[in-house]
Amino acid sequence: MHLIQVDSVQRWMEDLKLMTDCECMCILQSKPISTEKDEQNELILSSQYSTCDNLQILLKRAWIISTELTRIAQKLEKNRWQRVHSMTVRVNCHVHSMINEYNTFTRSSSEEMHQLEKLLIDKCSEFTAFTERCLQTEDEEILKTMKSCVNETLTTVAQYFGQLIELVLTQEAQSLLRQMELSGSLYVMDSAISGLFSLAQEGAHLCRIIAKEGGVVALFKICRQDCFRCLYPQTLRTLASICCVEEGMHQLEKVDGILCLADILTDTSHSEVTHAEAAAVIAQITSPHLTFTQHLSSFLENMEEIVTALVKLCQEASSGEVFLLASAALANITFFDTMACEILLQLNAMKMLLAACSDKCIVDTPYSRDQVVTILANMSVLDQCASQIIKGNGVQLLMEMLFEKSSSGNPAEVAACERVQQKSAVTLARLSRDPEVADAAVKLSCIPRLIKLCRSPTERNNSDSVLVACLAALRRLAVMSPDGLEDSDFQQLVKPRLVDSFLLCTNMEESFV
Repeated sequence: MHLIQVDSVQRWMEDLKLMTDCECMCILQSKPISTEKDEQNELILSSQYSTCDNLQILLKRAWIISTELTRIAQKLEKNRWQRVHSMTVRVNCHVHSMINEYNTFTRSSSEEMHQLEKLLIDKCSEFTAFTERCLQTEDEEILKTMKSCVNETLTTVAQYFGQLIELVLTQEAQSLLRQMELSGSLYVMDSAISGLFSLAQEGAHLCRIIAKEGGVVALFKICRQDCFRCLYPQTLRTLASICCVEEGMHQLEKVDGILCLADILTDTSHSEVTHAEAAAVIAQITSPHLTFTQHLSSFLENMEEIVTALVKLCQEASSGEVFLLASAALANITFFDTMACEILLQLNAMKMLLAACSDKCIVDTPYSRDQVVTILANMSVLDQCASQIIKGNGVQLLMEMLFEKSSSGNPAEVAACERVQQKSAVTLARLSRDPEVADAAVKLSCIPRLIKLCRSPTERNNSDSVLVACLAALRRLAVMSPDGLEDSDFQQLVKPRLVDSFLLCTNMEESFV
């Protein structure tokens, strides 16, 4: 389950209210506050939070139960029966609280749900009684026999609990999708899409449930109706989240989702925000990290118009965020099919990308530069690319990227900086087969910078991938300009086999004993 990472003390304070006085909470929640009809009280309870808030409370409670079950298994392994029993009592209370909380804000539980709730509650009671008996037994042989039964009961509790949570989440997804299908109201539709988006943020498992229940189909149906144009950005954002899983991708292919995205991107009447969100979906479904993009056959049919629209979006981007989404989509497409690089060359995209990098308001983060240098690296396999790099002062840009450093120290930003350094070295290595590019790189002092990156682990943040790329670029430039290296650099970084130079450079790191 996806949980927002926060300060540990803050997390403890939030969890504390769910973990204290569980017995009292169970008793109170099982009884009405007044002797009169309880509809008004229920209404007050349910109106305090939205469906998304209620679901967050449920998921947090479920996370606590899941954690407790894991801890019980650990304590059971160590035969700490007192701890096992007290934790079992706590889990029992949490399960009662979770079921009561869910039934408070849900009016339409199914028969299957009630059966699962009863099974789980009965099994939890049995589990608590079992561990209590174990406390009263001192005979080691009897305890050993009982331990296997306790383990079996724990497994059953975990199984029923998992099934109940799965059913709850499935019913929530079904409810939201039913709202989208039956309502023509913009307000209701907007609320339902927001609910789906919140569900999708909870992780891949939730995305699979939504896709399985027809979420992708329903969202693309909205994107094909002009009356819901104002909801397109939010709808596309939700689609981008769901399509991180294979089930979502299969559904997208079935409903001709690529064609719909192409239509949105090429329709100039749509807002920049809508175009940017469509680009985000393209970036998601073409991600090189996904292993299930091969079935996107329809993408090739629409590639030229999609690439053209994305280049235009990059060129006219009014903010760094829009440029990042459009360039990320382009970068992923260049991995997806080599034909994309040829289309980009014909569209003179190289010039546009190099120009954008000089605008610090547009290319304003290492993440954006990572996308640009990815496109340059993939395009650099084409022979015609070298002349465009020279014309656009691209070698100077690649040299600057070799100095990429994180200003915040944030791990994600540091990783992005490493990728920028690595890919700029790779691009230099590929382009330096052209004597004109190699000459420009030498004149801009690329060789000393590459040597420093090889010899100083801190300069490359101890990244092996940056080291390998820099060694390859250095060797290519040394062939074109052997006079640019001192003899020691040549003997250690160029002359040996690449693997020997790599080992030499990695052993330069300081060792603390």
